[in-house]
Amino acid sequence: QVQLVESGGGLVQPGGSLRLSCATSRNIFSMYAMGWYRQAPGKQRELVAVITSGGNTNYADSVKGRFTISRDNANNTVVLQMNSLKPEDTAVYYCNAATSLRSYWGQGTQVTVSS
Repeated sequence: QVQLVESGGGLVQPGGSLRLSCATSRNIFSMYAMGWYRQAPGKQRELVAVITSGGNTNYADSVKGRFTISRDNANNTVVLQMNSLKPEDTAVYYCNAATSLRSYWGQGTQVTVSS
């Protein structure tokens, strides 16, 4: 069974930073594109950032220049560094591992940006 274990959510003031991590098995990490999605109340789940097994990245326009996704190959972990957070970044953030045939999700971690 594929497990994606997320950590790092919480409450932060506007302008602050948070770091999300998602750990998985070596097999999944080496072969799958890893990404972060988010879902705010009353809204659809949306892509935040994705990084391929080869290291190519893609970001939602709303987070470009503020968020950075990276792979920690030694620990089979994908990291989302979130800076200059805004209240509109408040959502449940989900880790995803995907190929063209399969997709797996983490349990989600809450990020709240509020003063």
